[in-house]
Amino acid sequence: MPDQQPSRFLRTSGQHATIEPDPFTEGGFVLSIGGAEQSHVNLADPGDIFYEYLRRIGHVVDLSAPWGEPISALHLGAGALTLARYIQATRPGSVQYAVELERELLDFVLQQLPLPEGTRLHTLIGDARAALAQLPADLRFDVVILDIFSGPEAPEHLACTEFYQEAAAKLTPRGVLIVNVGDEPGLTLVRSQVAALRRAMADVSAAAESAMFTGRYPGNIILTATQGPWPEPWTAALTARGPHPARVLSGVGLDVLSD
Repeated sequence: MPDQQPSRFLRTSGQHATIEPDPFTEGGFVLSIGGAEQSHVNLADPGDIFYEYLRRIGHVVDLSAPWGEPISALHLGAGALTLARYIQATRPGSVQYAVELERELLDFVLQQLPLPEGTRLHTLIGDARAALAQLPADLRFDVVILDIFSGPEAPEHLACTEFYQEAAAKLTPRGVLIVNVGDEPGLTLVRSQVAALRRAMADVSAAAESAMFTGRYPGNIILTATQGPWPEPWTAALTARGPHPARVLSGVGLDVLSD
């Protein structure tokens, strides 16, 4: 269990990270950076995901392979390792890699919020694109999850077709690339990332709370890129699983978000 009011200074960003108990969730803890909540972890039940956008990513992971089957996963942006914990809880024996720019953050999280027993997680410190190039040449992943940027602060060397092509080259034949895009009203970044992913992969879908697609609100949209046609049964499955109200766009329906 974390120490009382633990905090850690992050040299790269110059901000402080804190981990505090969630008063509303038994076994829950919240990671904040610079005073802003970043991640939520339920140590008592790692299969329970609190944040809506992370639950949507978890649902895509659920569909990426038969239920319970171990997978290989690459997390670009570690945070509190919420999804790594989820994958271990739902797919024991999975092999996972996590890349994090802030060394102090990863050390802090692993110290204060230990991973579930049996988790096979390899960690790398550094820029996501540079780390991708440093991975063993023959290493492939069933899911690559990018959860790094939002809005106008998105790094150009990551929010581009070339980076997505490099990530796609690390996928297994069944592998999918999942990108969380946090954006402002107007969805300028989402539109640019839909276009970039369409140039890099065979097909793309977008999942979010229904009102996000009006472009009137800030929030998160989950983009999933596949190496073949988007599996239409996934649309119904992701819509049904929520969180609600949920909407999934693919094919010509996604053209409303074309850049």
